[in-house]
Amino acid sequence: MAEFSPTMERHRELAFERRMSDQEALMWNIERDPWMNPSGAALTVLDRPADVDMLTAKLRYGLARLPRLRERVVPGLGRLSPPAWATDPEFDLAFHVRHLRLPGPGSMRQLLDLVTHLYEEPYDRTRPLWMFYAIGGIEDGRGALFIKQHHAVADGVGALRMAEMYTDLAPDAPLPPAVDLDRIFADAVRAERGELLEAGADMSHSIFDTATRTLVHNLRRQGGILARAVGGVAGFAGGPAKMSGDIVRAVDQIRSTIDAATGARTLDAGAPLWTKRSRRRHLEVLSVSLDGARTAAKAMEGTVNDLFVAGAALGALAYHADRDTPVEAINMTFIVSTRTDRAMGGNSFSPVPLQVLGRGPTTAEEWFQQVRDLMVARREAVGARNPMSAIAGVANLLPTSVTARFARRQAARIDLATSNLRGAPFETYIAGARVTAAFPLGPVAGTAANLTTISQNGSMDMGLLVDPAAIADPAALRRNLEDAYGELLAAGGAAG
Repeated sequence: MAEFSPTMERHRELAFERRMSDQEALMWNIERDPWMNPSGAALTVLDRPADVDMLTAKLRYGLARLPRLRERVVPGLGRLSPPAWATDPEFDLAFHVRHLRLPGPGSMRQLLDLVTHLYEEPYDRTRPLWMFYAIGGIEDGRGALFIKQHHAVADGVGALRMAEMYTDLAPDAPLPPAVDLDRIFADAVRAERGELLEAGADMSHSIFDTATRTLVHNLRRQGGILARAVGGVAGFAGGPAKMSGDIVRAVDQIRSTIDAATGARTLDAGAPLWTKRSRRRHLEVLSVSLDGARTAAKAMEGTVNDLFVAGAALGALAYHADRDTPVEAINMTFIVSTRTDRAMGGNSFSPVPLQVLGRGPTTAEEWFQQVRDLMVARREAVGARNPMSAIAGVANLLPTSVTARFARRQAARIDLATSNLRGAPFETYIAGARVTAAFPLGPVAGTAANLTTISQNGSMDMGLLVDPAAIADPAALRRNLEDAYGELLAAGGAAG
């Protein structure tokens, strides 16, 4: 087989920054609080177990093409600069790719419980931040692939583009070219040394040299914005009393920035049954016809994403109605991508708060249009800004415990986070097996639940990741959501 060459497969740009963005660094720092786990994941159901040897060959080739998957996090100098990425000189592919088998009978519930447990397991923060689990023993001879990666590696759009390395258009797709990973890794380690020092990563023999490079980098990158926002970062070194006052002022500044940028201060009332929070998770899945969603959304003068978010809100309200609990509003978020290129990896998104009032005596079509108009207004309010990036640089200067407590308080206002991804509109295969469904897992991160969907091959597959301390009956919520989407599709003249 042909040897890998850096000039091969230039059809898609492969762009990865040496240093984390402020937004990525915030997710990396805050992950130390297990309640705020920012990891994304995907459960792909296959018509048969994946060929592990074929999958491994695909991943070896991918590691040669996608540097981020072979890189670990290298801390910056204290809080002065974001962490950097560097090739892991002790990378072990067998650690990251594992083969599991369900015990009998291999039900879907067993599979969901297994992947929830795998999702909750913390990363080894000294290694690259991703894991693959090829799972067999599923009823009817099926298989599954569960993939999780830290959000600092990529957002949902970036993760889908990176998935091209192991996704095929036919079950008998040829194996990729052989690669000499040892040579590639060794060359990368040598080449990265100078880049890491220039970025200010904490790898220098001289603390003075590292500090100097870090400060120069920050001045060039931020132009003093953080110092003005915090009210003078130098004051952090003025003793405990002075530092305490600086932290309080910085937190107040962050809160004001968030409120001004996102309108989060309006999210006071929320789902009355969903107020508790924990680190535990529970996974439910559901699917909706993509053709039906398109037909219904168009008939009601909206988009598929409008229908997706409206159905999520309608299901949440129905959950409360079934328990005779009045609801003034459901506090939600939806994602606006701020990505301006087609590069793989990285993060470029903004969560947008959305407060949806109780339904009242409206038809399903009127309800849909109300939610649609709310989303348009909130999207226009955010515009091209990324509020998360605007505050992350300041938040990263604070102690992690302070940032985590503040993030928990903000997230506790949100009842349901939503995200909508667009996958392949045709049949795909992984390691010789046909993809029959793909359920994304978006981070709950202190909210009551996350509902994420991916549209692919005629289906909207949804992963409902729930905090069971907040939502006592996740299966009932899943049924409420199924009924809500059925009602909206019917209102738009489409079959479910």
